[in-house]
Amino acid sequence: MDILHYLNLTLSEFLLVIFTVSLASVIRGFNGFGFSATCISGFSFVMPAIEIVPIILILEVLISIFMAPYVWNKIDWNFVLKILLGMAIGSPIGLYLLKYLSPQTTHLYICLIIIFFSILLMKGYVNKKINNNGSKILTGVISGTLNGLTTLGGMPVALFLLVTSIQPAVIRGSLAALFFLTDVYAFVLSFFGGIVNMTTIYRTLPLIILLPIGVYIGDKFFVKSKETLYRKVVFYFLIVVSIFGIFRIMGNT
Repeated sequence: MDILHYLNLTLSEFLLVIFTVSLASVIRGFNGFGFSATCISGFSFVMPAIEIVPIILILEVLISIFMAPYVWNKIDWNFVLKILLGMAIGSPIGLYLLKYLSPQTTHLYICLIIIFFSILLMKGYVNKKINNNGSKILTGVISGTLNGLTTLGGMPVALFLLVTSIQPAVIRGSLAALFFLTDVYAFVLSFFGGIVNMTTIYRTLPLIILLPIGVYIGDKFFVKSKETLYRKVVFYFLIVVSIFGIFRIMGNT
């Protein structure tokens, strides 16, 4: 097939990519996050990381646009701006620590911490006292630092919102807005860094139609779900992604 020639993928590989993006779109439409983590998990079977990142960045920006009508009036802009401020501080720290820390070891520890806190939250732990500007900026610093070391920068932000018992609609909207802004910035850097090429564009184009469909389905699930179900789904998602990350790290050692 000619299209597969341009994509530089076999038919089975392309079908896996389609399935992964479809699933990731539904998850993003429901959770407000998780698109990148899901795509990385699936794409890693058929292409190297340097080819995965630009595709995900383009799709992340587009899916955030498709999500906007569903979440716009639920975004906590104060929270988003405080997290961005912290991430601006933390990102250079993460890049600096790359010289001294093993990304895989750090990734492993973060996965274990996320599993621990997810289980703790599932047991009913909440702490509304930390819902202040200082804690938001600190969460952003941690998130930015982890972004420089691993692919798990968004998870501390999700955990913060869950710990402080924010309403699910606000969690979903704020995370969607946050990742849109950070992904636009990352895409601009990758574009001028020469990471995006024509193969990236060819691979991205046929996947775009899947995004609004997945977001629509995910939103329908969200609207019908109760707060307890939403939190439970997010907890399980964080745990599954963390466990997958642990196995991937162990497989590479």
